[in-house]
Amino acid sequence: MSTSDVDERPAVNTRLLETLTSPADLRRLPAVELRGLADEIREQLVRQVTRTGGHLGPNLGVVELTIALHRVFTSPQDVIVWDTGHQTYVHKMLTGRLGRFDTLRQAGGLSGYPSRSESEHDVIENSHASTALSYADGLAKGFQLTGSLERRVVAIVGDGAMTGGMCWEALNNIAAAPDRPVVIVLNDNGRSYESTVGSLAVQLRQLRTGTARGNVFEQLGLAYLGPVDGHDTLALEAALRTAALLQHPVVVHCLTRKGAGHAPAELDEADHHHTVNPGRPDVATSQDRGPAWTDVFGQELVAIADERSDVVAVTAAMVRPTGLFPLACRYPERVFDVGIAEQHAVTSAVGLATAGLHPVVAIYSTFLNRAFDQVLMDAALHRAPITFVLDRAGITGPDGPSHHGMWDLALCGLVPGMRVAAPRDAQQLRLLLRTCVDHQAGPTMLRFPRGRSGAALRATGNIGAAELLTDSRPEVLAAERAEVLLVPVGPLAAASVDAAHRLRELGIRTTVVDPRWIIPVDPELIRFAGEHRLVVTIEDNTLPGGFGDTLARALRRTASRPELITLGLPAEFITAGERADLLHTHGLDAEGITHTVANAV
Repeated sequence: MSTSDVDERPAVNTRLLETLTSPADLRRLPAVELRGLADEIREQLVRQVTRTGGHLGPNLGVVELTIALHRVFTSPQDVIVWDTGHQTYVHKMLTGRLGRFDTLRQAGGLSGYPSRSESEHDVIENSHASTALSYADGLAKGFQLTGSLERRVVAIVGDGAMTGGMCWEALNNIAAAPDRPVVIVLNDNGRSYESTVGSLAVQLRQLRTGTARGNVFEQLGLAYLGPVDGHDTLALEAALRTAALLQHPVVVHCLTRKGAGHAPAELDEADHHHTVNPGRPDVATSQDRGPAWTDVFGQELVAIADERSDVVAVTAAMVRPTGLFPLACRYPERVFDVGIAEQHAVTSAVGLATAGLHPVVAIYSTFLNRAFDQVLMDAALHRAPITFVLDRAGITGPDGPSHHGMWDLALCGLVPGMRVAAPRDAQQLRLLLRTCVDHQAGPTMLRFPRGRSGAALRATGNIGAAELLTDSRPEVLAAERAEVLLVPVGPLAAASVDAAHRLRELGIRTTVVDPRWIIPVDPELIRFAGEHRLVVTIEDNTLPGGFGDTLARALRRTASRPELITLGLPAEFITAGERADLLHTHGLDAEGITHTVANAV
């Protein structure tokens, strides 16, 4: 969508919506006004989210449900927890944040998820799926122990999130405590990113159609209400009021449509506009000229699968976002979507590897954190030949703190036998992916960022498995080894080469080498680094446990110990913002690298 498309939209009528400054105002609104309010909210969602980018489809689907929740329950006295938190845009509008809604997912603006710094109505900042029921279980226990029995706990959980194991671990506890009432609102739209998978999807479909021979929730000991039309506010209110009176753990089964009320979203078969990009074009940079990283991975994996029948793929409810859709189209029997279950995905992949296959596990970097024990004790302990492909590694942008892929190197550096590669451009991604898949001695990992790959950078020579990106003539290298060596991780190579040119103009002889393999560090790279007076590592990963730390430990074991500066991200949660802006803030662009080196020498 272009900027003009957005600007030409008619002005949104928010007469009712603008009068609501808190849920108390909503509760006073006559029922006859609710349909008009829902229309205004949808118009506002479409207008604003297509401009800022964000999760449009999920929020269009919960308009009436959110209205009903805030009319029945008294937030924040009653705690409302959302799973996943990306469906809280309407909640934000109805809890006093409408005036800031145009700042959604912008630096310094409203978060795309619940945020305790924004509102007392956001009690939990949950942005990874399948967590709300565990929060709700703990809250209910806490209220019981502290005598806060008047406070009710409500958890909204999608059928997609219910494919995650944590939900069932929580249900196991919630159902076993009939004296701790928790209202579980099952927002059933048949999807996460795509269609909900597994036996649960079959059970819910049977409950929707009245053909179920049993009810899994009642068999666990939970009360069950529904199904109820999730777009009928009055029917929702009636069901929720009944649930609140039961004083017993209860599931309220609501049927909603992802993208409801906006034809382009409802007709989008891929993901019903789960996420939409901003309506304005981003500022082009030197790192935005190549194909999308995810597309390159998906295309190359298909080519590899054409050559090798043992290659299969596993993902956690993200076939399209992780680039596996082309492979799923060509070889559907070789792509396994396990639902929102990263732990299961990893250990299931170990089983596939044990059976003689080579699994490629495609997961966003931030979500691999959830499966660290499985990577360590299942994949690595068994030396399973698995390739982990981490999309959205490093700074990701407007999704904010929970989605930056800045922890994977620190975690994977602890894993014995793990080999980690970071391609600088699309060509390197193809080459390194093939090397990972060919590796049979244990797990490998390939990490790349969100967005488009940069222009290809030609290597001028080799230092072991690493590649020089600046002049490699012997007479030049002999001079430059006495000065500065820049060692960037992945696509930060482009900024490092730019910085090297700037430093040379300042009279500072600078070499750039792309390690390609960042765990373990190549002995030849360690030797080469020791021949320079100053070594600077550059990574958009957390500094503790990152590549710079790994290289520092290796250099400490050598006789030659150059001065080492590690540039990266601090061990704190990084705010939302455009990738280029955040890299600049943390000194990881050409300007920042140049400034650091110039000051150091």
